[in-house]
Amino acid sequence: MRRIISMLVENEPGALSRVVGLFSQRNYNIETLTVAPTEDSTLSRLTVTTVGSDRVIEQITKQLNKLIEVVKVVDLTEGAHIERELMLIKLKATGAHRAEIKRTVDIFRGQIVDVTATVYTVQLTGETEKLDAFIEAVGQGGVLEVVRSGVSGISRGEKTLSL
Repeated sequence: MRRIISMLVENEPGALSRVVGLFSQRNYNIETLTVAPTEDSTLSRLTVTTVGSDRVIEQITKQLNKLIEVVKVVDLTEGAHIERELMLIKLKATGAHRAEIKRTVDIFRGQIVDVTATVYTVQLTGETEKLDAFIEAVGQGGVLEVVRSGVSGISRGEKTLSL
């Protein structure tokens, strides 16, 4: 089962390395990883997407809590949450195909952020499934390059990941 684990870590050199090392040492795969400073300059929020059974996720969470740099850990997928990912994608856009791409971008509520004579660069945000569906809709043949940010997530309502 796909899980989104979010944590507050001390904003210091080596903290990210130790978290990633924990996953590597235990042979757990990281599908996506995002990290950025929070409103408190001494803390960063790190979000990891991984796949595992309830037992495996519980083990990962326990191991993360043992790391000195990790201040707090939460499995966002245990409750109501919002998740988003950003994708920039370059697509071949020539002839009548240009209008078709434009329609598809509009359907998926994306934005064309760069245009040349033969290429559109599209920005799209949403859940991972939406971005995957867009790639499928435009077809692999027209895709020149894809860059994805990885999942960012936050709990819904009053629940927060803070000290």
